[in-house]
Amino acid sequence: MLLKKKQLMILEPRRNEPLYSCIVPVESITGNQEEELISFGNSASAARNQAEQMLADNYRCNIDGIKKLMELARIEYLSPWCSQR
Repeated sequence: MLLKKKQLMILEPRRNEPLYSCIVPVESITGNQEEELISFGNSASAARNQAEQMLADNYRCNIDGIKKLMELARIEYLSPWCSQR
């Protein structure tokens, strides 16, 4: 039986820099309905590119698989939620 650990990542945004996340559901790969891949970047395209790279490197997805998963992805602008006061 293969058990996966949940990973926790703490990210502290830099002052005056935008922060975006790209959230990709990976249920079709892992079978876990609640599992998502989340990448971050200082632009929407940087977060998206990082997610694509993670799908290739960590999940061994091919180009077609990456395209299908990225169609389900969503980009979120996080800076207003985690800006320093």
